[in-house]
Amino acid sequence: MRFLFIAAALAGATGVALGAFGAHALKAIVEPAALETWCTAVLYHLVHALALLAVALAWPVLPQRALRLAGALMLAGILLFSGSLYLLVLTGVRVLGVITPIGGAAFIAAWALLAWAGLRAPRDPAR
Repeated sequence: MRFLFIAAALAGATGVALGAFGAHALKAIVEPAALETWCTAVLYHLVHALALLAVALAWPVLPQRALRLAGALMLAGILLFSGSLYLLVLTGVRVLGVITPIGGAAFIAAWALLAWAGLRAPRDPAR
């Protein structure tokens, strides 16, 4: 849990920094479509930073094996989805776009694993 909590915090910090970089430094030097791509990368980056935090906080109540894998998939998604979009905007190398869907698939798998973990969690006996 500690690793996922720290990873979530670092993902949040880097997401905010990259968002600010896009809003201030890139705004004047890239085309509007490229800036929109950057914003998409930042959005998914930050959403999944928060999701990683939720995974870390769910550690005591949900199956840990599923959470560990979901967290790893979210980190992979941030690196592959958002990272490929960041690099595409910065370098203009269009072939990087083929990596993006792999990251998207990692995000989808992570969310599906979280649903599975919720289904496998013991029911609250107080209810």
